[in-house]
Amino acid sequence: MKTYKLKDYIHLLEKENLIISTELGEHFEHLCNQAVAKVEHNSKEVIPNTLYICKGLNYKREYLEEAIHNGAMVYVAESENVSNAGFPHIVVKDIRKALAAIACMYYDFPASKINMIGITGTKGKSTSAYYIKSILDHYMKRKGLMDTAIVSSIDTYDGKSCRESLITSPESIDLQEIIANSVDSHIQNLVMEVSSQALKLNRVHDIYYKVGVFLNISEDHISTIEHPNFEDYFSSKLKFFKQVETACVNLDSDYIDRILEAAQNAKKVVTFSTKDPLADIYGYDIKKVDHTSISFRVKTSKFEEDMLLTMPGLFNVENALASIATATVLDIPFEDIYEGLKVAKASGRMESYVSHDGSIIVIVDYAHNKLSFQKLYESTKQEYPNKKIITVFGCPGGKAQLRRKDLGHLSGIHSAISYLTAEDPGPEETIDICKEIASYITKEHGKYKIIEDRGQAIKQAILENPNSVILITGKGNETRQKYGKQYLPCLTDTEYAKEALEEYDKKTT
Repeated sequence: MKTYKLKDYIHLLEKENLIISTELGEHFEHLCNQAVAKVEHNSKEVIPNTLYICKGLNYKREYLEEAIHNGAMVYVAESENVSNAGFPHIVVKDIRKALAAIACMYYDFPASKINMIGITGTKGKSTSAYYIKSILDHYMKRKGLMDTAIVSSIDTYDGKSCRESLITSPESIDLQEIIANSVDSHIQNLVMEVSSQALKLNRVHDIYYKVGVFLNISEDHISTIEHPNFEDYFSSKLKFFKQVETACVNLDSDYIDRILEAAQNAKKVVTFSTKDPLADIYGYDIKKVDHTSISFRVKTSKFEEDMLLTMPGLFNVENALASIATATVLDIPFEDIYEGLKVAKASGRMESYVSHDGSIIVIVDYAHNKLSFQKLYESTKQEYPNKKIITVFGCPGGKAQLRRKDLGHLSGIHSAISYLTAEDPGPEETIDICKEIASYITKEHGKYKIIEDRGQAIKQAILENPNSVILITGKGNETRQKYGKQYLPCLTDTEYAKEALEEYDKKTT
């Protein structure tokens, strides 16, 4: 990896009009020509000749003193965080943009050396990301090349490691390391989910996407610590198009006129739809094949063919069309698109299990917001018209408070009974979150049970409700629950469901 001098970082920040002042003292010339050994925003990880970034919601001035003690050469801060004026420092207008720009240079601008594919939207990012990865993996394997890197809310793979993710889009410096690892591993494509927070907080600043997918938009992440209102959330999402070469846009989304207007910031726009035959990628004749498969026909300028998905959920055709649109932009042959989609899976997304007697169908899905619940109920009613719907869910603590109302109302309307349980309660008590959700369920005259232990809630939902579709939502195959500030290990929803189904099968055979 190329090593840059301090003057190179200063020039970059000047070029981006981020510097307010530079105070390097009497050793200005010496410092400017000194190589930066590391860029860091965690004071405990600072080593000699580190360029230290003062950032964080809970940033404390003692962190700077610790960084200086550990060997920082210069620190970068916004004006309010300049606590040691005598030590060499750079004052910037926006510390997050500065960190993102500096991180790009520190890792030698890796995003310019790989095909970056970004996906944003309220629902379907993870599934679409894995559909795209599966298509590209099939193509690359046929060519004898490396698999596609991925940064998602499920896991992160960069050629050097594969690990479970804690957030959708990592901090900018962590993201640049992932991209750099992918480049070092000779990976040609990286697909990533781009969250509204990543866009708002400039985690993806200075990254340019060869293909950018905009799936849909609906109210979500509205809270005092995320987005104060829908307009802030939506406008944050729309910033995405300023960093995209070819935009793939879902014509079936709400607010499509505004989305298409913003998409003009991209060099080219490709559309996809299940409703508009004039879309560039048009999906139609959508059919359920069995409990786990969906067929449909797709029409593009290059081909018109039958397709097969081996994941349930009629709404997943939209995600498939997004992946087909992306693949056509990248000139991937049809055979790789077809074979890649046919085997595509997304862990914890629309995983389906059936009891031996066929009475109970369990679907484990990550659905966690208004739009995903609406689509899930719509698809479930269409696919299983003769079965009751039972929903197991909760809501996270300390954020996205609007979900409690939205999901409570929807579950109250569509579920025979809702089992309310823990879902990353964080700083709040699980019982308090569940009671708030329950208040909205009762407004729709719905029934509910509160069972704080998630495994027990899943077990009872399955054992107590024959002839039902059990929707287990919100956690997918995550292996940790957030209580307070800690992530505690737990079984996945899939593991809980399989255990309960096994017990049900023993009792009924």
